[in-house]
This record gives sequence, structure tokens and C-alpha cells, in this order.
Amino acid sequence: MDRACHDLGMRDEVRELLRRPMREYHALLPLQMDNGNRRVYEAYRVQYNNARGPTKGGIRWHANETIDTVRALACWMTWKTAVLDLPLGGGKGGITCNPRELSDTEKERLARSYMRAFAPVMSVDRDVPAPDVHTTPQIMAWMLDEYEIITGQHHPGVITGKPLPLGGSAGRADATSFGGMIIIRDIDEALGLKLNKAHYVIQGFGNVGGGIAKLLHEQGGCVVGISAEDTALYNVKGIDIPSALVHYQRNGQRLAGFDGADEISNDELLTLACDILVPAAIEHALTRSNADAVSARVIVELANGPITPSADHIFRDKGIVVVPDILANAGGVTVSYLEQVQNAHNYYWSLEQVRHQLDQRMSGAFRSLWELSQERSISMRDAAYQISVERVAKACEVRGWV
Repeated sequence: MDRACHDLGMRDEVRELLRRPMREYHALLPLQMDNGNRRVYEAYRVQYNNARGPTKGGIRWHANETIDTVRALACWMTWKTAVLDLPLGGGKGGITCNPRELSDTEKERLARSYMRAFAPVMSVDRDVPAPDVHTTPQIMAWMLDEYEIITGQHHPGVITGKPLPLGGSAGRADATSFGGMIIIRDIDEALGLKLNKAHYVIQGFGNVGGGIAKLLHEQGGCVVGISAEDTALYNVKGIDIPSALVHYQRNGQRLAGFDGADEISNDELLTLACDILVPAAIEHALTRSNADAVSARVIVELANGPITPSADHIFRDKGIVVVPDILANAGGVTVSYLEQVQNAHNYYWSLEQVRHQLDQRMSGAFRSLWELSQERSISMRDAAYQISVERVAKACEVRGWV
């Protein structure tokens, strides 16, 4: 962001405004456990910038959640909504908890407690949350119900990623994977790659990674490497993705023991020879220590922040094209925006209509970034930040904030 501000000649006061969140909220959530004991959980909501519209961003439940992570993700959401030219700002929320230790009834009480704490700073015109790490459509349903109990009004658009019966959108569950597939299709075309002849490596086999592997396999792509937390798999002739997905689900989200591929380490997976590497798991997967060994032609970031700045410099020097996360994984927030539009009009689209809209918006954003990167001889990440930072800064300036 600092580099984009410098390259765009932004005034110091604009840069200072964009470097920090405009608002953040903290709460302690006392929770009665099923055994009668009480525990207290830390919770957060960050509204990073709302110059272009209501802040938008998911709620994460994780044992290692911190306000720093929530701030960073709210910042990313600001640039993500701007690069897609959505009339939204960036926000994020979280609770420091281990959801694996909670029963369904404890999860419901925690979800409702979170909404009671933050409902005063949320509305369809102010801040709209969605599911993220370890939160689900069901958790969003409990939060929506609590919000409507508090306000005494029907407000389906205050939460996105909801179940379909409560006004959720068709195509929301796999929107990040489907949006990533659109970006892979477009970068393949831009670089002259043939999807059915290219080799792909996917790090992460959860909802996003497994989803993109499935879509690539269905469209004729050769996925030679996949990984989960327990192990990674490699088959130079291509992995049978549908069989791997069945194995993964049947074995407690583990890939070990899958017949039809060689087991390798997760570190080895990232250095496999391939045309496109898709990190779709955690942040900081690619660092200074392993970047030199990466041999992919293209990296498409489906995770948030999988490449550290030092690794990013190495990839630029090596000529590896990186499609940044604020574009590549923006399918989720794009369909969340479409869900808000449908809620506002009380008129709902088919899956085909939603995916058509998603394709138009993702592909249009890709073209803008690609053309700017080629025109100015800059990376796609720099192009993405120049476009998004300029849009947010312009909105701040015309409002008279700076």
C-alpha cells in the first residue's frame, strides 16, 4: 500500500489515513458452557474504511485469533472490494476461541453473544459480516436471528453467507473457488496456456483448495499435486481428484493413505514443477527461505497473504507472475455483495445468473489489472494496489476527509 501511495504521488495525509483502521471495537463475551461453567472469550470487529460504502468482511473463530490479524484482514478487504469496484468498504471480525472444543449449543450461544455485543455498530448501511474461518452458514443464521430479535425488524442483508431459506444466495458456498477458476482461466489465456495441457499444484484441500482442484479436474486440467495438513500427494500424470475428495472426507480431512499418488512433504509440494501453483491454505506459506526453489510459472493466491513481501521480491526477479489475493480470492465477497443486492430487492437469482455476474466482475477486474501491469511494466500486485488505493483515496478526498 505504501508503494502504491508513493507511485501514485499521494499526499502524506492520505497515506496516513489509509494506513490504519478508522474504527475498531473490542468485547468480552461471557459464555455459559454445557457443564454449567462459564468462560470468557475475547471478540473483535474492525471497520477499516467506509469511504466507498458499508464495511464488509467475515467473522473468524480461531484459537490464535488476534486483533492484529483482524486489522490486517480488514485492510485487505478494503482493497479487495475496491479492486472489484464494489460499493463497499473493508471490515473483519473474530473471536479468540477453539470451535472444535465447543458443542453446537455452545456455538449458538457464542454466536448470539457476539451479535449482542456488536449489533449497535452493524447494519445494512454500516457494517455487514459474513462467514470466514470456522464459521458457517448456520452460525450466520443464529447471528441474523439475534440481530432481528434486537432490532425487531427483518434485515436479511445485514449478514451474508446465510442459508438459502434465510435469503442466502445461490453460488455463495463455492464462490471463492469459482472466482479463482475464472482468474485461472483468464491468466491461462493471457499467457497462452492451454487449460487442458497445463499442470497445476494446489496447496490446501479444504473448501477453497478442494473446490478449485475439483473445478480444474472437471474442465480438463491436470492437477499433479495437492496437500492437506497431514501430508501432500504427487502424481506427474495427474491425481484423480474426485477419488481424493472422497478419501479426504472419509478419513477425517486427511490425505494420508490415498492410493494413486506418492506421498511427499508439504514443503516439497510448493517446489514441484508446474505451470500454476495455487496456495489455498494459510498465510506466509511462501517465504524468503523457500521462494528460490519455486519453479511454477504462475502463482494464483487463493489464500490470504500466502506470500511474504521478501518472497514476492524474489518471484518478481525470477519472472514468476503472481495474481494477488485481493483479486484471486475475491469471489466470496463478490457473491456476498450480490447476496446483499438480492436481499435489498427481495428478488433472488438462479445459480446461472449469479455465476454470470461473478464472471463478468472477476474477469473485468482481471483485465484492468493485467492491462495496467503491462502498460506500466509493474507486477499484478502493484497494479491491484494502485487501482484499489486510488479508488479509496479518491472517495476519501471527495468526502473532504483529507
